[in-house]
Amino acid sequence: MTNIIQTGDKVLRKTAQEIALAEIKTPKIKDVLEKMTDALSSAKDGVALAAPQIGLPLRIFIVYKIYTDQKTMQKMAEKEKKAGKKLSPAEFGFDVFINPKITKISKKKQAVKEGCLSVIGVFGAMQRAEKVTVEAYNEKGEKFSRGASGLLAQIFQHETDHLNGILFTDSAVDL
Repeated sequence: MTNIIQTGDKVLRKTAQEIALAEIKTPKIKDVLEKMTDALSSAKDGVALAAPQIGLPLRIFIVYKIYTDQKTMQKMAEKEKKAGKKLSPAEFGFDVFINPKITKISKKKQAVKEGCLSVIGVFGAMQRAEKVTVEAYNEKGEKFSRGASGLLAQIFQHETDHLNGILFTDSAVDL
């Protein structure tokens, strides 16, 4: 099992390195993605994970598909109803964001409660942009752009902060 590192580890404060496009489809990056999905799947809570959180200063984050794709969220709800129990979001997969860049950010902010798998047991209030657009590469090396609002916009901002050595506790209030 891959462990999620905790606050105090120096890698969480480093600016993560970009992945060369030729490297995206290599066994090395595939292994990194497997470790990340293993770590996030094993975590009690959490919706996304950045590579620095497993000790690797690389510009990669993953998000459970149920948060990035409305159809996947509906499939999960239907399967849970049939099964009569809560299912693991990991069963529905992950979306991969390699070398993500926030290209648009709304001026309008929202107050949100936030926590982090690298700062277990601590929560705080954050001001995040209501809407953002992210450009990134997937695990196949294909470039894509994704707009988001609400929770998904918050996730994109939180994970991008990790890639820049920033923790939510740096600016959250009411911790």
